[in-house]
Amino acid sequence: MHKKLVVLIDADNASPNIVDPLLQEVAKFGIATVKRVYGDWTGIHLKGWKDILLTHAIQPIQQFGYTVGKNSTDSAMIIDAMDLLYTKTFDGFCLVSSDSDFTRLASRIREAGLTVYGFGERKTPKPFISACDKFIFTDILKSEDMDAQEKPPKRLISNELRGNTTLVNLLRNAVAATMDESGWAYLGVVGQHIANHAPEFDSRNYGYSKFAELIRESKLFIIDERQVDKAPNTKQIYIRDKRYKPDGE
Repeated sequence: MHKKLVVLIDADNASPNIVDPLLQEVAKFGIATVKRVYGDWTGIHLKGWKDILLTHAIQPIQQFGYTVGKNSTDSAMIIDAMDLLYTKTFDGFCLVSSDSDFTRLASRIREAGLTVYGFGERKTPKPFISACDKFIFTDILKSEDMDAQEKPPKRLISNELRGNTTLVNLLRNAVAATMDESGWAYLGVVGQHIANHAPEFDSRNYGYSKFAELIRESKLFIIDERQVDKAPNTKQIYIRDKRYKPDGE
């Protein structure tokens, strides 16, 4: 059964150019049952959203800015999210914003047992990122309409990947935490371990569409493709840190 998802977009902190690839990404996780975008539609700064809303049947929610310096859009989005949460109809929420004001909302939704997918720019504060089950930087969502500064990151080559200490430690620690007695770790489990500890991790952040491609290019691990007994056309990938020394060696 497909998950029923709520997609809530903070128009003040998101570009209309990312909506099409955003919804394609959401479709990987489930069905966007509710799609709403929040902002003051009386202003000219949101005029670029009109055609996008019609094309994707996204409901615009009007929220006037009653006080200068106060973001009433955030409050409206949070209130709606809680109302939808209490219906107990949905399996998860997609929160599209780079605003840390949604940190507590994400935590509260997860406390209720639902999955939270966050989408935002790289400037998004770490607390909001960490409050989500999965956080996706919007610059990796490809769209022909994106501005130059929004283009997906370039693919890093082997030396560049190994020079990223944070990435190297993340990968090696995940393998160490999931490996068997001989040092081998199943790639799928490694990926899940990373997702549990670093919601913002995505191989596309480094220019790779698949996690396995990133692992191969890093050249940090020995790779073993094993045949699945009951599925002759299927192979499972296991990896082992090149630094690993079995007992006795």
